[in-house]
Amino acid sequence: MNEIDQKPADALTTDLGAVAAVHTGVAGRIRNYFLTGLVVAGPLAVTAWLIWSVINWVDDVVRPLIPPAYRPESYLPWPIPGTGLIIAFVGLTLLGFLTANLVGRSLVELGEGLLNRMPIVRPIYNTMKQIFEALFSKTGSSFRKVALVEFPAPGMWSLVFLSNPPGGDLAARLPAGEHVSAFMPCTPNPTTGFFFYVPRKDLIELDITVESAMTLLISAGMVQPDGDAQKKLAALAANAKAAQAAKALTTAK
Repeated sequence: MNEIDQKPADALTTDLGAVAAVHTGVAGRIRNYFLTGLVVAGPLAVTAWLIWSVINWVDDVVRPLIPPAYRPESYLPWPIPGTGLIIAFVGLTLLGFLTANLVGRSLVELGEGLLNRMPIVRPIYNTMKQIFEALFSKTGSSFRKVALVEFPAPGMWSLVFLSNPPGGDLAARLPAGEHVSAFMPCTPNPTTGFFFYVPRKDLIELDITVESAMTLLISAGMVQPDGDAQKKLAALAANAKAAQAAKALTTAK
């Protein structure tokens, strides 16, 4: 009779349980190590892939515009990534330098005058110009504030980004009161959404950055902002519950 057969049944069960616990502990540690490595390497890999894709895209756009005699790969056994990006940066900087003087401004005004005479091209160019000026100009007013608006139903709140107030004929035709332009992006794709004018009194402005709000939207709430914004959100939820309770009590009476 072997050694295992000589052990009592309860001792054998104890040994098997200890072995299973050891295997479970090892598997749990391996899983935790793998998930930790994934959390560390995942963002780095996605960021590197996006940067590499942008560099290659710019190279593919700029390289055909350069004569073959001036391309680095014409003299090297392999292409150098990023040359198109460097050339585009130098070219745009030089264009901005030339546009800053009197001759450059005159040429730009002449070109814009020609584009404004084209019926189909004029609205496209003017729209793109306004968007780029709002995004990249120091005096432009891109999305700088984040707020909450009650949507899509009472007691439900959505994040919106605030930009310029309406002007001209729009402001005159809107109802009385101060209105602001609001863009409510969709989750998890913030490039689409809804644009509307909303009274400022119906908004609750938040003390969080646009970047934090974008992270909150893209992650579908999995990454929450810290600090005062969390306190405001908690207070807002409490006020909404209190308003609903008061409304239910009034209805009951």
